[in-house]
Amino acid sequence: MKYIIGIGGVTNGGKTTLTNKLIKTLPNCCVVHQDDFFKKPDQIEVGEDGFKQWDVITAMDMEAMTNTVKGWIENPVKFARSHGVTLSSASDVANSDEQIHILIVEGFLLYNYPPLLDVFDKCYYITIPYDECKRRRSTRQYTVPDPPGLFDGHVWPMYLKHRSAMEDCSLNIG
Repeated sequence: MKYIIGIGGVTNGGKTTLTNKLIKTLPNCCVVHQDDFFKKPDQIEVGEDGFKQWDVITAMDMEAMTNTVKGWIENPVKFARSHGVTLSSASDVANSDEQIHILIVEGFLLYNYPPLLDVFDKCYYITIPYDECKRRRSTRQYTVPDPPGLFDGHVWPMYLKHRSAMEDCSLNIG
């Protein structure tokens, strides 16, 4: 039995923290982080707002991410082993249909990419208030540091835009 859980939401909302706690608790659990699929900085466009467009779907190689998820769907045992995930002893059972395998896919634009929408068995969306999000974002160290004004001029407006688009899709998000 295979389950795919989506954990989406606002930047710095706690998606990775929740995911890390779940992978320690759930058996045969793997994770795909959307942040691992960002394109190189020189491939990120500058928008009309004057900021590099890190908070849009085109900033990521979503085809590669989708293929990674498909790789797990095709063979979760092979995927787990290739990603250093220790499988429970129940995974040694001959009938793989009786085994439980879980994939958590987490990221801030999970539900804004149509080719991924059909893979989720359960979807969650984390949101936090503007002030808390801005505070958390200001304490993070990114490979490419946030320029002054990025949060108010780009990050938060893009979050609101993508959240609205996600809410308009027919996905059942808990």
